[in-house]
Amino acid sequence: MDADEIALLTHSLRATMTGNTGEALDRALLDFGWLDLLTDTPEVAIPLVFRLLGETGAHAPVLNDVIAHAAGRDLPAIVALPFTGGRWMVWERAAVSSSAPPVLDPELPLRRAPAGETLPLAEGRRALSWWLAGTSRAMLNLAHRHALDRVQFGRPLAAHQAVRHRLAETLVAIEGAEATLTTADTDLGALLAKAAAGHAARLAARHCQQVLGGIGFTAEHDFHRHARRALILDGLLGSAVELTREAGAWVRTRGTAPRLAQL
Repeated sequence: MDADEIALLTHSLRATMTGNTGEALDRALLDFGWLDLLTDTPEVAIPLVFRLLGETGAHAPVLNDVIAHAAGRDLPAIVALPFTGGRWMVWERAAVSSSAPPVLDPELPLRRAPAGETLPLAEGRRALSWWLAGTSRAMLNLAHRHALDRVQFGRPLAAHQAVRHRLAETLVAIEGAEATLTTADTDLGALLAKAAAGHAARLAARHCQQVLGGIGFTAEHDFHRHARRALILDGLLGSAVELTREAGAWVRTRGTAPRLAQL
């Protein structure tokens, strides 16, 4: 795809995700041609769709498709997803009975499940990294807008150096995670990208909450949804802490670290 085609696709996907989420968005994306995009141009479809999910605050169970496609399974699919702490989750595609296990978050249909089989996780980790990057930018944009609009003691909140430092540190973490993603073409690269994106999302949640203050805790403000989403996505397919330890064990066992990018 050329730049104009990607821009048009981005506009169309953003419009699809605006006002749709969950099961409705899943159906809309299937009608849009998500599965064709995934199978024909995954290098475009995965970063674009998952980044936009983060930026718009919408959600859909398309992570199932990414992992199933990497495993050579039929699509659309549902797979068991490893979660932090040795747990497993299933991301439902449709409503289930009231007797099913409770969801992990009121806005996400993630439910506890028995241990699943081992599947290739690199593509799923890259997808989640883009989702985390997108939701991190959404949190940063909310905090940035608040800092510009909020006036305290006759001065904009953004005039305070401490506020600027928090926002700048958040931006650096997000940019670093996205830079890591551009070279994540191996299993270890995908692992490190997911760890970097999880760290950036947690940092964004912490710093942006400090900038927003009390309003960030209210149900009326969008921030709390992005912050909760970041914590859950970080836990899927290995948290930042777990993956950092895994990467360290990988290097320690081999006694060497591979070159991940040509600088």
